[in-house]
Amino acid sequence: MTGSITGIIPVMITPFTADNHIDWPAYERLINWYIDNGAEALFAVCQSSEMYYLSLEERLELARFTVKTVQNRVPVVASGHISEHLAEQCTELAAMADSGVDGLILVTNRLAAPDSASQQLRTHLDRLLAALPKDLQLGLYECPAPYRRLLTDQELEYCAQTGRFVLLKDVSCDLSTVKRRIALTKDTPLTINNANAAIAWPALQAGAAGFCGVMNNVHPDLYRWLQDHGSRHPNLAEELATFLVLAAMSETMGYPKLAKIYHQRIGTFEHDHSRAVPYDVREKHWAFDEILTRIELGTEHFRSRISRLGGSK
Repeated sequence: MTGSITGIIPVMITPFTADNHIDWPAYERLINWYIDNGAEALFAVCQSSEMYYLSLEERLELARFTVKTVQNRVPVVASGHISEHLAEQCTELAAMADSGVDGLILVTNRLAAPDSASQQLRTHLDRLLAALPKDLQLGLYECPAPYRRLLTDQELEYCAQTGRFVLLKDVSCDLSTVKRRIALTKDTPLTINNANAAIAWPALQAGAAGFCGVMNNVHPDLYRWLQDHGSRHPNLAEELATFLVLAAMSETMGYPKLAKIYHQRIGTFEHDHSRAVPYDVREKHWAFDEILTRIELGTEHFRSRISRLGGSK
Protein backbone atom coordinates (compact mmCIF):
# COMPACT_ATOMS: atom_id res chain seq x y z
CA MET A 1 0.00 0.00 0.00
CA THR A 2 1.18 3.52 -0.76
CA GLY A 3 -0.16 6.82 0.47
CA SER A 4 0.15 9.01 3.52
CA ILE A 5 0.79 7.49 6.93
CA THR A 6 -1.15 9.95 9.05
CA GLY A 7 -4.16 10.22 11.30
CA ILE A 8 -5.16 7.94 14.15
CA ILE A 9 -2.37 5.36 14.46
CA PRO A 10 -2.60 2.81 17.30
CA VAL A 11 0.64 1.58 18.81
CA MET A 12 -0.17 -2.11 18.74
CA ILE A 13 -0.05 -4.34 21.82
CA THR A 14 0.96 -8.00 21.68
CA PRO A 15 -1.32 -10.65 23.19
CA PHE A 16 0.34 -13.68 24.75
CA THR A 17 -1.01 -17.06 25.71
CA ALA A 18 -0.85 -18.24 29.30
CA ASP A 19 2.39 -20.06 28.44
CA ASN A 20 4.03 -16.92 27.02
CA HIS A 21 3.67 -17.44 23.26
CA ILE A 22 2.14 -14.88 20.90
CA ASP A 23 -1.61 -15.45 20.73
CA TRP A 24 -2.25 -15.16 16.99
CA PRO A 25 -6.07 -15.51 17.02
CA ALA A 26 -6.26 -12.72 19.62
CA TYR A 27 -3.87 -10.60 17.58
CA GLU A 28 -6.04 -11.02 14.50
CA ARG A 29 -9.10 -9.93 16.48
CA LEU A 30 -7.15 -6.91 17.74
CA ILE A 31 -6.14 -5.84 14.23
CA ASN A 32 -9.74 -5.94 13.06
CA TRP A 33 -10.88 -4.11 16.20
CA TYR A 34 -8.43 -1.26 15.49
CA ILE A 35 -9.66 -0.89 11.92
CA ASP A 36 -13.32 -1.16 12.89
CA ASN A 37 -12.76 1.60 15.43
CA GLY A 38 -11.24 4.21 13.17
CA ALA A 39 -7.54 3.45 12.87
CA GLU A 40 -6.01 5.01 9.76
CA ALA A 41 -2.69 3.14 10.03
CA LEU A 42 -1.17 0.59 12.41
CA PHE A 43 2.17 0.82 14.19
CA ALA A 44 3.33 -2.73 14.84
CA VAL A 45 6.48 -3.74 16.71
CA CYS A 46 6.91 -0.73 18.99
CA GLN A 47 7.33 -0.21 22.72
CA SER A 48 3.64 -1.00 23.31
CA SER A 49 4.24 -4.28 21.46
CA GLU A 50 6.88 -5.06 24.11
CA MET A 51 9.53 -5.10 21.38
CA TYR A 52 12.37 -5.13 23.90
CA TYR A 53 11.04 -8.47 25.17
CA LEU A 54 10.58 -10.08 21.73
CA SER A 55 13.10 -12.03 19.72
CA LEU A 56 13.94 -10.78 16.24
CA GLU A 57 11.92 -13.62 14.73
CA GLU A 58 8.91 -12.73 16.89
CA ARG A 59 9.19 -9.09 15.82
CA LEU A 60 9.30 -10.11 12.18
CA GLU A 61 6.38 -12.52 12.61
CA LEU A 62 4.28 -9.73 14.15
CA ALA A 63 5.01 -7.42 11.22
CA ARG A 64 4.34 -10.07 8.58
CA PHE A 65 1.14 -11.22 10.28
CA THR A 66 -0.10 -7.64 10.56
CA VAL A 67 0.49 -6.96 6.87
CA LYS A 68 -1.19 -10.22 5.86
CA THR A 69 -4.23 -9.65 8.08
CA VAL A 70 -4.70 -5.99 7.19
CA GLN A 71 -4.87 -6.79 3.46
CA ASN A 72 -4.20 -3.21 2.38
CA ARG A 73 -7.08 -1.75 4.36
CA VAL A 74 -4.70 0.70 6.10
CA PRO A 75 -0.93 1.26 5.96
CA VAL A 76 1.24 -0.77 8.34
CA VAL A 77 4.47 0.57 9.82
CA ALA A 78 6.90 -1.16 12.15
CA SER A 79 10.07 -0.51 14.08
CA GLY A 80 11.81 -3.17 16.11
CA HIS A 81 15.48 -2.22 15.98
CA ILE A 82 16.49 -2.60 19.61
CA SER A 83 20.20 -3.43 19.49
CA GLU A 84 22.82 -0.98 20.70
CA HIS A 85 25.33 -1.61 17.94
CA LEU A 86 24.69 -0.09 14.54
CA ALA A 87 25.68 -3.18 12.55
CA GLU A 88 23.08 -5.25 14.41
CA GLN A 89 20.49 -2.53 13.89
CA CYS A 90 21.17 -2.65 10.16
CA THR A 91 20.44 -6.37 10.24
CA GLU A 92 17.23 -5.87 12.22
CA LEU A 93 15.98 -3.07 10.00
CA ALA A 94 16.87 -4.81 6.75
CA ALA A 95 14.89 -7.85 7.87
CA MET A 96 11.94 -5.67 8.89
CA ALA A 97 12.07 -3.86 5.55
CA ASP A 98 11.55 -7.23 3.87
CA SER A 99 8.47 -8.02 5.97
CA GLY A 100 6.10 -6.19 3.63
CA VAL A 101 5.40 -3.16 5.83
CA ASP A 102 4.50 0.14 4.20
CA GLY A 103 6.87 2.12 6.40
CA LEU A 104 9.88 1.54 8.62
CA ILE A 105 10.19 3.55 11.84
CA LEU A 106 13.62 4.45 13.23
CA VAL A 107 13.90 4.81 17.01
CA THR A 108 15.82 7.96 17.90
CA ASN A 109 17.40 6.57 21.06
CA ARG A 110 18.98 3.83 18.97
CA LEU A 111 20.64 6.47 16.79
CA ALA A 112 22.46 8.40 19.52
CA ALA A 113 23.06 8.58 23.26
CA PRO A 114 20.84 10.88 25.37
CA ASP A 115 23.13 13.92 25.35
CA SER A 116 25.25 13.12 22.31
CA ALA A 117 26.09 15.69 19.66
CA SER A 118 23.96 15.86 16.54
CA GLN A 119 26.88 14.67 14.45
CA GLN A 120 26.67 11.19 16.02
CA LEU A 121 22.98 10.93 15.17
CA ARG A 122 23.55 12.16 11.62
CA THR A 123 26.44 9.77 11.07
CA HIS A 124 24.39 6.78 12.25
CA LEU A 125 21.36 7.97 10.33
CA ASP A 126 23.31 8.35 7.09
CA ARG A 127 24.62 4.80 7.39
CA LEU A 128 21.14 3.43 7.91
CA LEU A 129 19.68 5.45 5.05
CA ALA A 130 22.36 4.11 2.73
CA ALA A 131 21.52 0.54 3.74
CA LEU A 132 17.72 0.74 3.50
CA PRO A 133 15.60 0.54 0.32
CA LYS A 134 15.21 4.02 -1.13
CA ASP A 135 11.58 3.45 -2.07
CA LEU A 136 10.50 2.52 1.47
CA GLN A 137 8.75 5.22 3.49
CA LEU A 138 10.53 5.99 6.76
CA GLY A 139 9.50 7.45 10.08
CA LEU A 140 11.03 8.50 13.39
CA TYR A 141 9.92 7.55 16.89
CA GLU A 142 11.13 9.28 20.06
CA CYS A 143 10.58 6.13 22.10
CA PRO A 144 10.87 6.88 25.85
CA ALA A 145 12.56 3.56 26.66
CA PRO A 146 15.28 2.91 27.59
CA TYR A 147 15.64 6.70 27.46
CA ARG A 148 13.93 9.51 25.57
CA ARG A 149 16.12 11.07 22.88
CA LEU A 150 14.22 14.08 21.52
CA LEU A 151 15.35 15.44 18.17
CA THR A 152 16.78 18.94 18.09
CA ASP A 153 15.33 21.41 15.61
CA GLN A 154 18.43 21.03 13.45
CA GLU A 155 18.20 17.23 13.48
CA LEU A 156 14.53 17.36 12.58
CA GLU A 157 15.18 19.74 9.70
CA TYR A 158 17.98 17.50 8.45
CA CYS A 159 15.67 14.48 8.45
CA ALA A 160 12.91 16.43 6.73
CA GLN A 161 15.23 17.69 4.01
CA THR A 162 16.39 14.18 3.09
CA GLY A 163 12.93 13.60 1.64
CA ARG A 164 12.97 10.05 3.02
CA PHE A 165 10.86 10.60 6.15
CA VAL A 166 7.07 10.91 6.22
CA LEU A 167 6.27 10.60 9.95
CA LEU A 168 7.57 11.70 13.33
CA LYS A 169 5.88 10.11 16.33
CA ASP A 170 6.42 13.13 18.56
CA VAL A 171 7.01 12.32 22.23
CA SER A 172 7.99 15.81 23.34
CA CYS A 173 4.68 16.01 25.25
CA ASP A 174 4.89 19.77 24.80
CA LEU A 175 2.45 21.75 22.68
CA SER A 176 4.87 24.57 21.86
CA THR A 177 7.39 22.02 20.60
CA VAL A 178 4.76 20.32 18.45
CA LYS A 179 3.76 23.68 16.94
CA ARG A 180 7.39 24.57 16.24
CA ARG A 181 8.02 21.21 14.61
CA ILE A 182 4.96 21.58 12.39
CA ALA A 183 6.38 24.88 11.17
CA LEU A 184 9.89 23.46 10.70
CA THR A 185 8.65 20.62 8.50
CA LYS A 186 6.22 22.67 6.41
CA ASP A 187 6.49 21.90 2.69
CA THR A 188 8.41 18.66 3.34
CA PRO A 189 7.09 15.06 3.30
CA LEU A 190 7.64 14.78 7.07
CA THR A 191 4.50 15.13 9.20
CA ILE A 192 4.25 15.48 12.98
CA ASN A 193 2.01 12.99 14.77
CA ASN A 194 1.61 13.71 18.48
CA ALA A 195 1.68 10.82 20.98
CA ASN A 196 0.59 12.63 24.14
CA ALA A 197 -3.08 12.52 25.15
CA ALA A 198 -2.85 15.63 27.33
CA ILE A 199 -2.23 17.82 24.27
CA ALA A 200 -4.02 15.71 21.65
CA TRP A 201 -6.86 18.14 20.90
CA PRO A 202 -4.84 21.39 20.81
CA ALA A 203 -2.13 19.61 18.79
CA LEU A 204 -4.72 18.55 16.23
CA GLN A 205 -6.05 22.10 16.12
CA ALA A 206 -2.49 23.33 15.53
CA GLY A 207 -2.06 21.05 12.52
CA ALA A 208 -0.61 17.85 13.93
CA ALA A 209 -1.09 14.94 11.54
CA GLY A 210 -3.13 12.78 13.90
CA PHE A 211 -2.67 11.01 17.22
CA CYS A 212 -0.37 8.05 17.91
CA GLY A 213 -0.78 7.56 21.66
CA VAL A 214 -1.26 4.46 23.77
CA MET A 215 -4.95 5.20 24.52
CA ASN A 216 -5.71 4.32 20.91
CA ASN A 217 -5.76 0.85 22.44
CA VAL A 218 -8.92 1.79 24.35
CA HIS A 219 -10.95 4.30 22.33
CA PRO A 220 -9.32 5.15 18.96
CA ASP A 221 -12.74 6.00 17.57
CA LEU A 222 -13.06 8.93 19.99
CA TYR A 223 -9.74 10.38 18.86
CA ARG A 224 -10.84 9.82 15.26
CA TRP A 225 -14.04 11.79 15.86
CA LEU A 226 -12.10 14.55 17.58
CA GLN A 227 -9.75 14.76 14.62
CA ASP A 228 -12.41 14.61 11.90
CA HIS A 229 -15.35 16.46 13.46
CA GLY A 230 -14.21 18.24 16.62
CA SER A 231 -13.85 21.65 14.98
CA ARG A 232 -17.54 21.59 13.95
CA HIS A 233 -18.69 20.73 17.49
CA PRO A 234 -16.39 22.77 19.73
CA ASN A 235 -18.34 22.35 22.97
CA LEU A 236 -18.55 18.57 22.70
CA ALA A 237 -14.93 18.46 21.52
CA GLU A 238 -13.78 20.26 24.66
CA GLU A 239 -15.77 17.93 26.91
CA LEU A 240 -14.44 14.89 25.09
CA ALA A 241 -10.87 16.17 25.18
CA THR A 242 -11.12 16.62 28.96
CA PHE A 243 -12.38 13.04 29.37
CA LEU A 244 -9.59 11.69 27.15
CA VAL A 245 -6.93 13.49 29.18
CA LEU A 246 -8.30 12.13 32.46
CA ALA A 247 -8.68 8.61 31.06
CA ALA A 248 -5.08 8.70 29.84
CA MET A 249 -3.84 9.25 33.37
CA SER A 250 -4.39 5.50 33.81
CA GLU A 251 -1.40 4.88 31.50
CA THR A 252 0.82 4.75 34.60
CA MET A 253 -1.19 1.82 35.98
CA GLY A 254 0.74 -1.04 34.44
CA TYR A 255 0.42 -0.30 30.72
CA PRO A 256 0.44 -2.28 28.43
CA LYS A 257 -1.17 -4.83 30.76
CA LEU A 258 -3.84 -2.19 31.43
CA ALA A 259 -4.82 -2.29 27.75
CA LYS A 260 -4.67 -6.08 27.70
CA ILE A 261 -7.08 -6.31 30.61
CA TYR A 262 -9.39 -3.90 28.78
CA HIS A 263 -9.31 -6.14 25.71
CA GLN A 264 -9.84 -9.18 27.90
CA ARG A 265 -12.95 -7.49 29.28
CA ILE A 266 -14.39 -6.75 25.82
CA GLY A 267 -13.51 -10.19 24.45
CA THR A 268 -10.57 -9.45 22.16
CA PHE A 269 -8.00 -11.24 24.35
CA GLU A 270 -8.23 -14.39 26.41
CA HIS A 271 -5.24 -13.57 28.60
CA ASP A 272 -3.62 -10.43 30.02
CA HIS A 273 -0.09 -11.87 30.18
CA SER A 274 2.65 -9.30 29.64
CA ARG A 275 6.41 -9.80 29.47
CA ALA A 276 7.03 -6.14 30.22
CA VAL A 277 4.64 -5.98 33.22
CA PRO A 278 4.95 -9.30 35.07
CA TYR A 279 3.54 -8.03 38.38
CA ASP A 280 -0.07 -8.02 39.63
CA VAL A 281 -1.42 -4.62 38.56
CA ARG A 282 -4.44 -4.92 40.83
CA GLU A 283 -2.22 -5.37 43.87
CA LYS A 284 0.02 -2.43 42.96
CA HIS A 285 -2.63 -0.03 41.66
CA TRP A 286 -5.55 0.27 44.04
CA ALA A 287 -9.10 0.37 42.64
CA PHE A 288 -7.71 -0.69 39.25
CA ASP A 289 -10.91 -2.35 38.03
CA GLU A 290 -13.13 0.48 39.24
CA ILE A 291 -11.03 3.00 37.31
CA LEU A 292 -11.14 0.88 34.17
CA THR A 293 -14.91 0.52 34.52
CA ARG A 294 -15.30 4.29 34.73
CA ILE A 295 -13.18 4.69 31.59
CA GLU A 296 -15.43 2.19 29.82
CA LEU A 297 -18.57 4.01 30.98
CA GLY A 298 -17.17 7.36 29.89
CA THR A 299 -16.19 5.93 26.52
CA GLU A 300 -19.72 4.62 25.92
CA HIS A 301 -21.22 7.92 27.10
CA PHE A 302 -19.32 9.89 24.46
CA ARG A 303 -19.92 7.27 21.79
CA SER A 304 -23.64 7.65 22.47
CA ARG A 305 -23.51 11.43 22.24
CA ILE A 306 -21.54 11.25 19.00
CA SER A 307 -23.98 8.72 17.59
CA ARG A 308 -26.87 11.10 18.22
CA LEU A 309 -25.15 13.63 15.96
CA GLY A 310 -25.89 11.34 13.04
CA GLY A 311 -23.68 12.16 10.06
CA SER A 312 -20.93 13.63 12.23
CA LYS A 313 -19.87 10.28 13.65
